[in-house]
Amino acid sequence: MEPIDVIKQNPQGQETLRYSGYVLARQANRLLIEALFNRDELPLDQLMLHRGDRFVELYFSDHWYNIFEIHDLSDDRIKCWYCNVSYPAEIEKRMVCYRDLALDLLVYPDGRQVVLDEDEFAELAIDESVCKRARAALGELQLLFETRKGLHLEDTNGLL
Repeated sequence: MEPIDVIKQNPQGQETLRYSGYVLARQANRLLIEALFNRDELPLDQLMLHRGDRFVELYFSDHWYNIFEIHDLSDDRIKCWYCNVSYPAEIEKRMVCYRDLALDLLVYPDGRQVVLDEDEFAELAIDESVCKRARAALGELQLLFETRKGLHLEDTNGLL
């Protein structure tokens, strides 16, 4: 598998997180990777992320979001989908970079959706056009998960 670095930036383009993964599939405007969660336990709404949880991550250079399918370390079941509203990703041969806009959508396997960090998003110093694109991206994600129950990113011919 081809290694790749993931770089998360804040809205101003400053790096806030970097980690490595492996490319699973690549198309002109899309990239599917696999990475292992490499931080200590982290609470996420009603879930707990553990070191070693498997993330299958889908990035787009033509959409204002990315989607992380999070699998449990112990049995590989899907815990949730975590969607970052962001500027379109910059996808290169050995690197993918995205500028996060704080607004997130968490989707549970039962279909329940939780919008996260709206307060942080409201405080961002971004122009109105970016704000509108981010809100539209959140709506697109919500509709995607309403219409595609049981989405598995590794089987996403329609998304890849």
